[in-house]
Order: sequence, then C-alpha cells, then structure tokens
Amino acid sequence: MNKVLIVFLLFCSNFMNGQTTPESFGEQTIWQTFKYDMGSVGRSVGYAFTRPTKWKDKQWIDFAGIVAGTALLTLADDEIDHWSDGFRSAIPNNVLHFGGKTANPEGNYSLSGAVYFTGLFIKNEKLRRTGVLMLASSITGGVLQQVTVRVLGRSRPLTGDSANSFDPLLLKKVNNYDSFFSGHTVLSFGNAYAIAKQFKSPWIKAGIYTVGMIPGFTRIVISKHWFSDVALGTVMSILIVESIDKYLDSRYNQKYNNKKVNWDLSFAPGQIGLNVRF
Repeated sequence: MNKVLIVFLLFCSNFMNGQTTPESFGEQTIWQTFKYDMGSVGRSVGYAFTRPTKWKDKQWIDFAGIVAGTALLTLADDEIDHWSDGFRSAIPNNVLHFGGKTANPEGNYSLSGAVYFTGLFIKNEKLRRTGVLMLASSITGGVLQQVTVRVLGRSRPLTGDSANSFDPLLLKKVNNYDSFFSGHTVLSFGNAYAIAKQFKSPWIKAGIYTVGMIPGFTRIVISKHWFSDVALGTVMSILIVESIDKYLDSRYNQKYNNKKVNWDLSFAPGQIGLNVRF
C-alpha cells in the first residue's frame, strides 16, 4: 500500500501549481478538469497535514480527549480480544471476505477512483468532488497510518502477545508488530463517511456507515487488530474527511449537503460512549 501512496502523491504534486480558484467546469476540457481535480487532491492532503498548526484551544482539548479515550480503550483490548473468541467461528465467511479482501486498501482506492472517473466522464461535479474527497482522505489516512505503525510498532492480537507489547520504530523487526491503528478501518470507513455526506436521509447514512464498519469488525474477528486500533481508525477517518471536505469548499463552486453530523465522545467511570446526531 505504501508504494501506491508514494506514486499517487508524486502524481498529484505535478498538478498542485495549477488553478487555485474554481472556474466553470462546463467550459473546460476533460484534461483541464482532471488536472484541476488532481491538484485539489494534492492540496487537500497538504491542508490536512498542516491543519494542526492552525488549531486553537478547543481543537487541542478535543485532541487530548481522543488520546485519553484511546488510552482507556487499550486497557480493555486484551479482554475484548478474549471475549471475541466466543463468536469468531460464527461469523459468515462472506462477511470476513468482504472485510479482509474486498475492502482492502487496493479495493478502497479502486472505489475512490471509480467514483471520481465516473463523475469526470459524465461531467457530474457532485460525483467528481466526492471522488476527490475520497481520494484525498484515503491518501491522508494511509500515509498517517503507515507512519504510526512504524513509530509505535504495536503487536497484533494474532502474535499472542498482550495489547501493551510494542517495538518502537520496529527496531527488533518482529513480525506482526504493526497494529496501531487500523489501515483497513481508516480507509473503508473514510470512504463510507465521504459517500454518506452526499445524502440527507439519516437511514441511508446509517446504512452506509454500517457497511463501512464491517472491515474494522472483521479485523478484530481475525485477530489482526485490537479494538482500540479500529476505534481510533474510525475517529481519524471522520476527522480527516471533515477537514478535507471543508477545504474543498474553497475549490469547488457547488456545496453539497450542508447538514452536519455531530459525533460526540463521552467518558464516565467504566464507560465510553459515542453519540451520533444527524
């Protein structure tokens, strides 16, 4: 996956010095529109990674809350993994196949590309912008995940080691010490979240979110990730998509589905909750 990311980032960088303001796309050729969109992808990735330098007190407090919440979840990872032993064999093979194969990084990038190129060739700006959002979010999440798994070097459940076993910077080069956080989750739920933003119906959104959560669930079932890996991957995908979507408002004339979805994490003794308001 890291080779795909590097090639695509280099590809997008060739177009980042192009147009900086949205024009009438109906008057542009497909090639001109494509260049503009790839520039938007590259700029969006840059925006997402530099955004923390603009954070105010509230954003840093939210960040601290995410760190604290994830740390609390890690305390329950071993117990959740043992609890999962009771139903692993009951999960249908087609669900496991979808979560592990169909929704792998290559599959997610293919979906993003399919959405974008469909919009490009039928000249549908809504589909194009959605594709740009999906591509930029996938690249951002993928790069961030590749960095964290190498810096932290956390063990996967299938190693038999505890959830608190680490090999920072992978200095010991131990196999399967690349768990935190879940790349499948940040890509699959990020794509699902980006697609769901295009719909107003809470029922459609909920259905898309459910499909997007399947890969993360299956990664827990097959002992590739701890629960906290998947939880953080989900939160990161939401933050990345929201940040990039906000930036794309400055790159495209039309705005879509202004209704926001509020995600609130709540903590209490022995409890961690996630509230979603449509």
